[in-house]
Amino acid sequence: MSNPRQLALIALRSVRQGAFADAALDRVLQVGDLSHDNRRLVTELVYGTVRRMRSLDATLDRLGKKKAHQQPPDLRTILHLGLYQLQYLDRIPPSAAVNSTVQLAKENGFPGLAGFVNALLRQYLRQGEDDTHQNLVANPSVENLGMAYSFPDWIIATWLEQLGVAETEALCQWMNTSPAIDLRINPLRTSLEEVETAMQSAGVTVTRLSHLPHALRLSDRRSDLDRDEDQSPNNPKPQIQRLPGYDAGWWTVQDASAQLAGYLLDPQPGEVIIDACAAPGGKTTHIAELMSDKGKIWACDRAASRMKKLQENIARLDLKSIQISTGDSRDLPEFIQASDRVLLDAPCSGLGTLHRRADARWRHQPETIGELATLQKELLEQAATWVKPGGILVYATCTIHPLENEGVIQPFLAHHPHWQIAPPSPNSPASHFTTPEGWIKVWPHRDRMDGFFMIRLARNLNS
Repeated sequence: MSNPRQLALIALRSVRQGAFADAALDRVLQVGDLSHDNRRLVTELVYGTVRRMRSLDATLDRLGKKKAHQQPPDLRTILHLGLYQLQYLDRIPPSAAVNSTVQLAKENGFPGLAGFVNALLRQYLRQGEDDTHQNLVANPSVENLGMAYSFPDWIIATWLEQLGVAETEALCQWMNTSPAIDLRINPLRTSLEEVETAMQSAGVTVTRLSHLPHALRLSDRRSDLDRDEDQSPNNPKPQIQRLPGYDAGWWTVQDASAQLAGYLLDPQPGEVIIDACAAPGGKTTHIAELMSDKGKIWACDRAASRMKKLQENIARLDLKSIQISTGDSRDLPEFIQASDRVLLDAPCSGLGTLHRRADARWRHQPETIGELATLQKELLEQAATWVKPGGILVYATCTIHPLENEGVIQPFLAHHPHWQIAPPSPNSPASHFTTPEGWIKVWPHRDRMDGFFMIRLARNLNS
């Protein structure tokens, strides 16, 4: 099949039925016979339409006699695809967007409604969207901002409480863009300069990231590099894995903010380290690199299947210090007071990474945040018992919801007086991001990287 809009419709139908957007997209790209440009178009249509679902529904509500939720599900998705192209894709001529959407309706069970589809899209072209968007943001209630930027009201309300209107809008805009690809250079195998030179020779533009000594950002976005026309049974690797130095273990894909966790932990050669929730292992391998692969790192996770990626990277990066431990980190008594340092990168809502997970904003509810916070507190209580007196524990999440961050740490400190906040040293890469409270809170729209919370805790030597 070579029709990118038909493939996008099939993927979006799967998402509507409960599939994750990335999995649904991968399935249609595997069966589609598409050019590079059309693969990019399918990716943009699927991720963009999922992200902008609420805004697209608001446009349908404004233009149609029936509300969006009253439309037949497939017709609603077809209209979403047409409106997304008109509202957000400047490179597609309006006539092409309208005609292709009308044809999509004819070929997918709605030939009698083709005139309605044509009329609604042309009505949008006559009326435009600018005034509607401006009217919504000019009256920045929770609901208006949610419709303008396509987020659930509860997420908007949480951000407004922390940031105010202007920064909430900036954060929404960031979360609606395609994510960048950051690399973490393996200093045991290469140097930043060597990777820069190799990438430039291959025609790939990279830039350094301030305050992060081993980070490079690729100029191409993730959707451009993850899927391309050269991927085939004879060359099955995604393009990102065919860049210079991948097979040689020169680098690993890891967002810039995630790299801060290793620097905050500050592991030393010869120490025993435990990564309590290690899969898929980006932070585990960073810890090994930072301690010159000397010492012992226990990488723990509940599901052995989730450790496959870590095991692949251990081999590719040629690391010897990492051991795998499968099990629930709330019940591993063999680790009590066994480690010098522990990293607890806790399971969380991922609200700091919504630009990477197009459908995550629709999958979470306020009550799931409370459930996650309960789990995080249980994990923290157990991980703290693994640290020797005088040792270090780093708690990290890729969420910017206070209930999962400050709301977990503050009760822990109140009930454990032998633990204190231990901010990073001034020469640590993490020190630039440290707040007056002593923890790290990365805001995507300010720092141009994933949202993260991290805190370094020290156990009293005499406890």
